[in-house]
Amino acid sequence: MYLKVTGTRLKTKIDNIFGICCYHLLPIKQEYYIGKGKKIAICTLSSLELLEEIKNNNEIMENILIVGRLLSENKGVDEIIKFTKKNTLLKHILVCGDDVKGHLPGQTLISVKENGIDINKRVIKTSGAYPFLICSTQDVEYFRHQVHIIDRIGLKDINKIKDIILDIDSL
Repeated sequence: MYLKVTGTRLKTKIDNIFGICCYHLLPIKQEYYIGKGKKIAICTLSSLELLEEIKNNNEIMENILIVGRLLSENKGVDEIIKFTKKNTLLKHILVCGDDVKGHLPGQTLISVKENGIDINKRVIKTSGAYPFLICSTQDVEYFRHQVHIIDRIGLKDINKIKDIILDIDSL
């Protein structure tokens, strides 16, 4: 058991080093935009063009709290959970756009909501490459009970996204 925990910690350190190197060598534009709403967030996963399209749609931005991308099945999911804890009025997250192959952060976020984490803080029933979270079990449970996830992974049609956002109260 001790070797497994040590191996996990070593892998985390190595992953962090690679993450820092990738950030400087291959910078990925990680953006988010704040809207005027309070209860709805949109996660466009890896779809940067969709993020830009939503940002430029005033009708959507008037009704959402935030729109942003999600690229990792660990740090990114941790950040969403922390954001939810700080923004207690947030009730819905629309997950759309293309998921990141191999890492599957969208699928991991949905698995956190549906299944939680195990004692090693690994997201239960996910296929993500390294789905270990740092946030507390209490924060994960808060997220699971606070937020409704609308799974539309793969959806990139701005008009359908707008329809979902404007019709959110019926969900």
